[in-house]
Amino acid sequence: MRILTFLLLWLPLAVAADPLASWNDGEAKQAIIEFVATVTEPDSPDFVPKAERVAVFDNDGTLWVEQPFYTQLAFVLERLRELTDDHPDWRKEQPFKAALEGDKAALGEAGMEGLMQLLMATHAGLSSSEFADIAADWIATARHSRFERPYTELVYQPMLELLAYLREHGFKTYIVSGGGIAFMRPWTERVYGIPPEQVVGSQIALDYKLVDGEPTLVRKPEIAFIDDKAGKPVGIQRHIGRRPILAFGNSDGDYQMLEWTSAGPGRRLGLILHHDDAEREYAYDRDSHAGRLDKALDDAETQGWTVVSMERDWANVFPAAPQD
Repeated sequence: MRILTFLLLWLPLAVAADPLASWNDGEAKQAIIEFVATVTEPDSPDFVPKAERVAVFDNDGTLWVEQPFYTQLAFVLERLRELTDDHPDWRKEQPFKAALEGDKAALGEAGMEGLMQLLMATHAGLSSSEFADIAADWIATARHSRFERPYTELVYQPMLELLAYLREHGFKTYIVSGGGIAFMRPWTERVYGIPPEQVVGSQIALDYKLVDGEPTLVRKPEIAFIDDKAGKPVGIQRHIGRRPILAFGNSDGDYQMLEWTSAGPGRRLGLILHHDDAEREYAYDRDSHAGRLDKALDDAETQGWTVVSMERDWANVFPAAPQD
């Protein structure tokens, strides 16, 4: 009777104490738990000092929804439509023509560089603070076309749990995204617990000026850096200065980040989120215009990367909708 009473009291506490409660028991969850235990145990031969526990995460399609097209593209499209009458040439030039016509295939071909061209053209001349306010205001009210929820509620609950779990074990968590760094920084700390100084992304060139006597950073009509594909390891080295020991992505755009992380000395963990759940989110990989996952999926086994199935490995996808 005492044993039964103990179990009845202990089991609910054990379930509640699971820091990765939205992850189903399986190889992916086990790989994460074992890795964290191995690199944080002082007596482990694979122990990693706290200062070197760097974990990097792609954003679009890894931390939040990226279909039917990148969230930042929805932001840019709104501005693009507002300015088109003043720029009739956009109706004939790419990637503007594709954006105005909703040509997802052409936008996919344009990639992150195309997105940054759109961002540059529609927001050049603004100060960095003006742009931050515009991005923050937009993300506070914009809603996803399918789920009819704010984009910031369409972050992945299992990933929020993983970020918190890693930080509890002395990791520093970074976003390393092809998306615009200035678009993400105004809201990442509130949504992910990742402060702006731990966000690495593509950048528009800035110019320092005195505007009405006030020191101001002004956005220039040129791209400074594309943080995608081979640019991701470069961005990590420039911004962070340490090679990560954990990298999590979802597309071929994350291949080099995963490859560079995995090639470092000691214990490493590379993870790929496979979107295979059309019912709860979306199912896409090799032929997708956004978040194309082809080569990385083929090479995951030989590279030692863990493929996380959204359908199989996640008990929940999004956080519960807040009650009115």
